[in-house]
Amino acid sequence: MSLASHDDHAHCGHDHGPRHIYIYSPSGAVRDKAAFKRGIARLKAMGHEVEVDADALATHTRFAGDEATRLAAIHRAAASGADLALISRGGYGITRILPGIRYKAVAKAVAGGTRFVGVSDFTAFQNALLAKTGAITWAGPSLCGDLGPEGEPDDIMLACLDDLLTGHGEGSGWRMNAEKPNAAGQPAVRDIYVKSAQLWGGNLAVLAGLVGTPYLPAVRGGILFIEDVNEHPYRVERLLTQLLHAGVLAQQKAVILGQFTGYKLAPHDKGFKLQSVVDWLRTQIKAPVLTNLPYGHVATKVLLPVGATVSLSVEGRDALLYWGHTH
Repeated sequence: MSLASHDDHAHCGHDHGPRHIYIYSPSGAVRDKAAFKRGIARLKAMGHEVEVDADALATHTRFAGDEATRLAAIHRAAASGADLALISRGGYGITRILPGIRYKAVAKAVAGGTRFVGVSDFTAFQNALLAKTGAITWAGPSLCGDLGPEGEPDDIMLACLDDLLTGHGEGSGWRMNAEKPNAAGQPAVRDIYVKSAQLWGGNLAVLAGLVGTPYLPAVRGGILFIEDVNEHPYRVERLLTQLLHAGVLAQQKAVILGQFTGYKLAPHDKGFKLQSVVDWLRTQIKAPVLTNLPYGHVATKVLLPVGATVSLSVEGRDALLYWGHTH
């Protein structure tokens, strides 16, 4: 992720100039105005031109405006001509407005160079767009949570965002959890190489909520990545069971688990923990189940192209997703 090898910008074929970033609110209402302002200030300090949607701070009960307001914000983001359309925050609300999104207009914006980036509730938008048009979006940060903290934003997240904005991003490598060998004495995750598969996924609860709707992409031979927050391990398993029984998991070449945070084990669990869910999942599907992808409701998050063709390699505990092209 270092840009050190790109000192000679005139010859590297990338544009390092300022970018036009459009901030809008398609989900929950922004309650932390200070974080919102800090995020905008940070992007401006990085040299970017930041355009804030007229209704970015609108509120209607828990939402950033009523349905029509939030739909209009999405369509303004698509019409903005911005290099990056970044959500202010996640929360909940996009599933309510999926029927009203003009998917062709959004796909046209993507084709024109606008990268739509978001996390959490944004999973519904990303997968609906993929199902309807095949357009690629990016799983990544939100303005308030990731660019607006009181301390410094995470270095890896910032580097990945910069890679996306400058055209350097080509993949993401990480180290999986240390796990005991399986019953046969083999590694929990075998060494693999998947040459080309469609990457998709996002927030597990949001994805499970799209099963049986026209907004869940029918991805065969794909690589599914998932994360969640405030979901106890048994609830994570229940959500995975939904995808399993719907036939979704059997069609994947790999399932990658990101970060699952914000839950507390209970006395009733008696040793049932997240690893128990991972172990169970491996008995249900033939595809490898990878762990510890740096993505989710955490500060350190990589940016992932939802809908893109990627390759995946695993050697020991080292995993690499690659979507770059040789220059």
